[in-house]
Amino acid sequence: MTRGTDSGLIHAMATPATILVVDDEKPNRRTIDRILRKEGYDVIESTGGKEALEVLRSRATTLLLTDLKMPGMDGVELLRAARMVSPDTEVILMTAFGTVETAVEAMKEGAYDFLTKPLKRHDLLQAVHKALEKRSLVEENRELRAKLEATADPGPLGRIIGSSAALHTSLQVVQQVAPTDATVLISGESGTGKELVARAIHELSPRHGKPQVSLACAALPENLLESELFGHEAGAFTGSAGQRKGRFETADGGTLFLDEVSETLPATQVKLLRVLQEGEFERVGGSKTVRVDVRIVAATNRDLADMIEDKTFREDLYYRLNVIRIDLPPLRQRAGDVPLLVDHFVRLYSDRHHKAIAGVDEEAMDLLDGYRWPGNVRELQNTVERAVVLAQTDRIGVDSLPAAFQDGEKRSDVLSFAVGTPLREVERRMILETLRMTGGDKKLAANLLGIHSRTIYRRMEEERAARQDDGAGEGTGDEG
Repeated sequence: MTRGTDSGLIHAMATPATILVVDDEKPNRRTIDRILRKEGYDVIESTGGKEALEVLRSRATTLLLTDLKMPGMDGVELLRAARMVSPDTEVILMTAFGTVETAVEAMKEGAYDFLTKPLKRHDLLQAVHKALEKRSLVEENRELRAKLEATADPGPLGRIIGSSAALHTSLQVVQQVAPTDATVLISGESGTGKELVARAIHELSPRHGKPQVSLACAALPENLLESELFGHEAGAFTGSAGQRKGRFETADGGTLFLDEVSETLPATQVKLLRVLQEGEFERVGGSKTVRVDVRIVAATNRDLADMIEDKTFREDLYYRLNVIRIDLPPLRQRAGDVPLLVDHFVRLYSDRHHKAIAGVDEEAMDLLDGYRWPGNVRELQNTVERAVVLAQTDRIGVDSLPAAFQDGEKRSDVLSFAVGTPLREVERRMILETLRMTGGDKKLAANLLGIHSRTIYRRMEEERAARQDDGAGEGTGDEG
């Protein structure tokens, strides 16, 4: 390597690379310092691991060049700590006691290169140049990816990650209903992405240039909920000094998303029904009728039909809201979508938290894919963010997952059979468990099992017939 090549890298960079040199022997540090400064690098010297970590915490450092054998904290220990404190910093280890085993261990821990003492100027500068070149490429790729993501428009539906048949069915309904003015009711468990779907409906509709306004009905007490929805006049209640427009007026011409509409009380339900029927209402404390043109998209994680039976939700409002219904499947029923979502969130949070995470180990992915995800996509998102933050290497392993995953307590996709269990019983239990996982979707269960749906229907008929026979036998015995 020529000095011209080294200098070319320096000049191409916006600012000189900062290199932290760690060695407990002063002559070694000074020799390396002189070589690197002569090439235009900004050099910081440190006598040991603890002092070096303080530098990494307080100052952006491009490259860490550390001795392996040092008192207190050795080079490999410093490497591990540096990966946590400053994950983007490249690391090169130096030692007079170089062995293949030590080199392999260092590379596994994330070191970029490994040099043996006494250092040769050419070898040192070549290793530094290549490490900085790698760092520059990583940053360039990160910036390019961020620009592409910022400028590329995946479309409203493109932001909903997944390719499962269950999700595809729901998104087909979204595409059909979005261009209309029909009221939509989105049903699904918490964390399934109801707000994301509501946003897609608005953006794909002719109203996309008008406001989209959201309101979490469960987050407000009833008296404040009415004011938020319909607005209020001055003096309508204590503290209402002036007139205030509600969400309906704010959304005029656009879309109003009512999240968890099931949490509204009957008095508010009556007023909602009137707006849906007549397009008009009065502000709280007022008598003037306000007319609006608003499309309603509502969401619920509860069964409104059951609430009608319990007299806690108005049947007439239900039918007004339920013109078009979109049922979002829980994540446990979205076969094959977990790895896609994990990959998406790993890239998202790697950039956000400045971590160079390349992917997820196979064992960790198996655990994530086999979990039931009661909190659905939202729980998966939080789990992946936590794993990205805690990852000590460039791949997420089992040790970065919550303890429940490491213990295997949450696996729900594994059936155990005693040796000698009749094949017919194995098949029966496998079909029943798969149906439970798919929420009773026989076609999806058949696809997962690789059998024809007729086989499932036949086995279910046999199951019902067997239960009826058992019931008849028990009845005869009781009567006797």
